[in-house]
Amino acid sequence: MKHLHGSADSDSSECWPELAFDSWKETCATLHMWMQIVGKVRLALAPATNHWWNVPLYVSARGLTTSLIPYGTKSFEVEFDFVEHQLRVDASNGQGEQLKLAPRSVADFYAEFMAMLKQLGIEVAIWKMPVEVADPIPFDKDHTHASYDAASVLKFWRILVSTDYVFKVFSTRFIGKTSPVHFFWGSLDLAVTRFSGRRAPPRNDADPILKKIMAEAYSHEVISAGFWPGGGGTDDAAFYCYAAPQPVGFEKQALRPKQGFYNSAIGEYVLMYEDLRKASSPTAALLEFLQSTYDAGANTGKWDREALEKSRELASD
Repeated sequence: MKHLHGSADSDSSECWPELAFDSWKETCATLHMWMQIVGKVRLALAPATNHWWNVPLYVSARGLTTSLIPYGTKSFEVEFDFVEHQLRVDASNGQGEQLKLAPRSVADFYAEFMAMLKQLGIEVAIWKMPVEVADPIPFDKDHTHASYDAASVLKFWRILVSTDYVFKVFSTRFIGKTSPVHFFWGSLDLAVTRFSGRRAPPRNDADPILKKIMAEAYSHEVISAGFWPGGGGTDDAAFYCYAAPQPVGFEKQALRPKQGFYNSAIGEYVLMYEDLRKASSPTAALLEFLQSTYDAGANTGKWDREALEKSRELASD
């Protein structure tokens, strides 16, 4: 795998591997539930942060990590290692436990992971019901999802590594408030969000739990971009961008590259991963998509772009 240090135009076919969603959707569904279990532990123990930034996972050199989680007089970190295919829990007192990532049910994973934490002296209770999925099954009763295709998971992580890099390059162009590049285990997407600095109008979500979650997530105007592996409103892997609240005319703006389009069913701009992968420079194409969709939201939303963005000269350094 070619390292992407230096020029934002650096590319390698190995960094953007082919990964059709249908080829690994059972594994993806299982991995999604495993990530929710681990993510909910971070949610239960990490200090609450604005816009739920205490919730996500982060791309690491070997997979996805919770980052450091405080617990009493010690801290610990949970990492999905997609190189050696194991789940590691490492504590600041030098203790650690590992769990092999292999075909196993969600119920089995839940039981073994919670036992690992207990072995390390970490007692935590989480809500066992998955979120943001259709027909959820409690973790401790889910014997339906039990797939793990290591080769596909490795490809997925490589895509995340490349995407993480491009999102971070894109973030350097903005001097207003921006989120970390983080992986939301609820919706299973890697995302980065820019803020205008203005408060957003109240939302009208009917579900009281959803209303509370969304009120915090979208308390201020945002333009958010991300990557789904598939099944998140698109049939296959795709990059997306939306503005919340959506300004009038947002969906009618010019878009680059030409393969991108506005998906009216989900109210977002979309660039299918396979179209990006076939570009002569996927990295440059993704930066074009991110910039043009941000332009669409910032211009129609009348953001103070002069105050929020680097000058073109500084941004090109």
